Amino acid sequence: MSENKPIIKIENLKKSFGQNIKVLNGIDLEIFKGEIVAVIGPSGTGKSTMLRCINYLEIPDEGIITLNGSSIDASNYNKKDITEIRKHTAMVFQHYNLFKNMTVLENVMEALRLVHKINKEEAEKIALDSLEMVGMLEKKDQYPSRLSGGQQQRVGIARAISVKPDILLLDEPTSSLDPELVAGVLSTIKKLATTGVTMIIVTHEINFAKETATRVLFMENGKIAEDGSPEEVLNNPSSSRLRDFLSINK
Repeated sequence: MSENKPIIKIENLKKSFGQNIKVLNGIDLEIFKGEIVAVIGPSGTGKSTMLRCINYLEIPDEGIITLNGSSIDASNYNKKDITEIRKHTAMVFQHYNLFKNMTVLENVMEALRLVHKINKEEAEKIALDSLEMVGMLEKKDQYPSRLSGGQQQRVGIARAISVKPDILLLDEPTSSLDPELVAGVLSTIKKLATTGVTMIIVTHEINFAKETATRVLFMENGKIAEDGSPEEVLNNPSSSRLRDFLSINK
């Protein structure tokens, strides 16, 4: 942990869908530079919604998010505030979201060129370095339709890390993969975890969380019910609810 301010601070984050469906019920959270935070919990407890609210892919009903000094308040914000927050984050989605009409290299270069205004030569260099890190350099000229799901997800990870985000958000990055492809993607994320990048990973892979995370959050009913080291949360759960969850999800 850093002795400085947290890289991200979330205060009283709330989100409902429709009239009565409360998904986030007052989340308070601080994460420090270099932490690998795994978020676990039953379906419908707000894990992915929390991730999407951090970079305003989902608009919170209430709450303040401060990310590396830039703050955004759900009660009073504008487009510039959202753009500023998104400069500090990158997201890896469940379903890859690659552009089908672009090569692997072009997919990774796109945000560098359009969002970060990096010239073509520099963007290509960064993209190639990122693809090499995730073991996809040899596929740089392929189109997504020629890749397996696991390979597409690794390209998605390369795209996310290419912009050098302050915090990398991964939303169940293996949930849409066939079982035999999961290990390759998890191995890529483990490799990233050794580079010092700060990550929040929503995952149902408990063993992966145990091996890779520096911290685990257990969410229940739209709140963070437990927060601690993998040893504390996964090996010595303090609540019967978490013990039950872990016994089902071994």
